[in-house]
Formats: sequence, C-alpha cells, structure tokens
Amino acid sequence: MYKLVEELALNGWPALQTTVMDGWLLRTADGYTSRANSVNPIYPGVYSWTVNDQIREAERYYLAAGQDVIFKITPFVHPVSLDDTLAHSGYRRCDLSKVLLRSLDGLPEPKLKDAKVEESLSEDWLKMMAGMKQLTDSAVNTTRKMLSVSRLRQSFITLYLNGVPACCGVGVIERGFIGLYDIVVDPAFRNRGFGEQLILHLLQWGRANGAGNCYLLVAADNIPAVRLYEKLGFKEIYTYWYRTKSKEEICAAQPELHEQSEENIFEQRNRT
Repeated sequence: MYKLVEELALNGWPALQTTVMDGWLLRTADGYTSRANSVNPIYPGVYSWTVNDQIREAERYYLAAGQDVIFKITPFVHPVSLDDTLAHSGYRRCDLSKVLLRSLDGLPEPKLKDAKVEESLSEDWLKMMAGMKQLTDSAVNTTRKMLSVSRLRQSFITLYLNGVPACCGVGVIERGFIGLYDIVVDPAFRNRGFGEQLILHLLQWGRANGAGNCYLLVAADNIPAVRLYEKLGFKEIYTYWYRTKSKEEICAAQPELHEQSEENIFEQRNRT
C-alpha cells in the first residue's frame, strides 16, 4: 500500500511537465515546491548506464530549465544506494517529511458548519489561499496551472467565522484515497482549532465521495501540524527527504554540462 500512496501523492500534486528517464520521473513546475520540481526515482531502469551517468543527465535537464537539482528520496528509490551516492557528490539533505495515513472509519462530525465546498478551482479561492500563504504572483500563477490541469476529483473547501475566511484546503480523490494539500489557516485565526475543523470537513467530503482512507504529507519539523494530525488519528507510514544542489554549484564543478549541446546521453544510448 505504501508504494500506492507515493504514486497517489505524485498525481495529487501534479507537475506542469514530467519527463520519464529510465525509471526516474523528472518533474518541473516553474520552481514552485520541491515536490513538483524534483527527480523521483520510482523503478529500476533498463539501460546499462551508471547511476552517475543518470545523475549527470538529470542535472543537465534541470540546468536547461534554469532550476536547482532536487532529488526526492523515499524508501522506494532505485537504486537503493542513490541517497549515499548523492551525499558523496555533495548533495545536501533537507526537508525531512512524514507521510501519514488514516482510515475514514469512525470519522467525527465537524462542529463548525460554515464551510464552502467548491469542486473546481475558482479565482476567489485561489486569491484567498494565496493571501493566507503570502504567495508571490509567480507562485499563484503556477498553482493555478498545476491545479487546473488535474483530471482527478478535487474539493476546495473554505471554513468561515462570522463570514470571514479562517482557513482553506484542497482534497484530491483517487482510487479510494483522499489526499490533503495546501492546508492553510489565516494567521489571525491560528491556534483556535480551525485547522482541525477544516480537515474534518475535507475528510467528510472524501468519505461522501467514495474514499475510504486519507493520506497527507507534512514537514517533520512542523510540530504543531504533526500533533494535530496525530490527534485526528493519522499514523506515520514512511518518511522522505530531499537531496539538493544549486545550479551554480553544478555549473562551477562541471562547466561542460552548461556548454554541451541539447543532445543528451539518453538520446545517444538510444541510437547504440
């Protein structure tokens, strides 16, 4: 089941472009969020190149996109030695995160009822969420494109207090699971239980629309959020982190990557 949850999480927060490179998914979304702009090594490849060759090709890909290079390291990466290889190559480990799971059995009803449910992205919801998260215009535009391209069942829920938006979040349903994304509470309403009530609304919507389980991803150092999810009955099923290196570091260490033509190792091997 855990590999399925990882697959669902990739689909639930889509990139704007995904390139499959011998078992690795190279995802880009204008640099907004590591999740949508990282290498996801999900299955063994079939080409007889070394892992260093493959890393080099991934670096070339992200340099062409003008982005830093980020690898997402889960318990399912191929090859299993990839994290050590990246560490030895100077990639820094960051952003340890937890993947949590909860059955939707025995779900309590939310006490706060003033919630608006939209099953397609609206500009009003996007503007409100962006204000709560203080997103840049570029991040807002990327979020709009990312959430609009998805063909999965979505719910955009806003919880109000006396007509004022207090918090909002996104639910995405696929194959009997609902994933939670962009859970954000307005700073003026934090530490007052609104996040818990919002999540209950999202879970109720998921159950009403055929979901039997819920997954979510949370930064391990976000202690208040982790405690809230534990209170709501979520259990950790695995962790992941990122390995990253800046484009400036890569170009300085390997100037040939920046200078090479667009013809890449992958294409060369296909012709041999």
